[in-house]
Amino acid sequence: MKFSVEEFRDWDRKCVTLMGMSGVGKTRLSNMLRKRDWFHYSGDYRIGTRYLDEQILDSIKEQAMRVPLLRDLLRSDSIFIRNNITFHNLQPVSTFLGMIGNPELGGIGLTEFKRRQHLHREAEIAAMYDVPGFMRKAHLIYGYSHFINDVGGSLCELDEPGLLDFLADHSLILYIRASEVDETALIERSVSSPKPLYYREEFLDEQLEIYMEMKGISYTPLIDPLEFISWVFPRLFRARIPRYESIAAEYGYTVTTEALAKVKDEADFLHLLEQVIEEDA
Repeated sequence: MKFSVEEFRDWDRKCVTLMGMSGVGKTRLSNMLRKRDWFHYSGDYRIGTRYLDEQILDSIKEQAMRVPLLRDLLRSDSIFIRNNITFHNLQPVSTFLGMIGNPELGGIGLTEFKRRQHLHREAEIAAMYDVPGFMRKAHLIYGYSHFINDVGGSLCELDEPGLLDFLADHSLILYIRASEVDETALIERSVSSPKPLYYREEFLDEQLEIYMEMKGISYTPLIDPLEFISWVFPRLFRARIPRYESIAAEYGYTVTTEALAKVKDEADFLHLLEQVIEEDA
């Protein structure tokens, strides 16, 4: 949604969709505003607690059933397994996504990996279409005036017809672009401590072919899962930048991580938004 500064100021129930790579400050800002009059909607939390909850538990139970003691306890209903996903602990979601490669090193096969990637994509799309309903609940049930949609870093990868138009109809889309210094830090952190990621299938197939040829590997089960993620993350990061920028140019606005780091309260945030709206006019 595009605004004039006056229109933005007069918008009684503001809704802002925060877009950008993990680590650029989306959740920090959301938590800050939550202390004021902003409802924090986490797309990843919604994915894990609503759309992938059963699949996540099934994958955990599958692992547990391989341990005789746990298998017997589960079969006799002596124990149960549940998720403990919070805004600050989304590890069950990333664990479910998994890593492609050698199963002895924690990897999973290509077919299963792509199945989980597809489930995550469908879950993320569904979570975004839930935004207007949660906006209504945030106001009527919880009494919040404004709404922050804290989306996952893979929003730009979904390529779902109509989804961005839908989000733009209900929110101001704000892309948080990493500065050169922050970009380097984010890449270094992800390379040194790799985590499961969502990939567009076309991108994944392309990168797997390059990586396997470079390593002289003929089969995906020979891939070192952590090594592949460390190798592919910088490529994914840079492939997403033009996608983010294209979305922001058509549907919303852009701020840098440096500008966002100076935001200390709601007043700073609103002032920053007015600045980018005015600059875009």
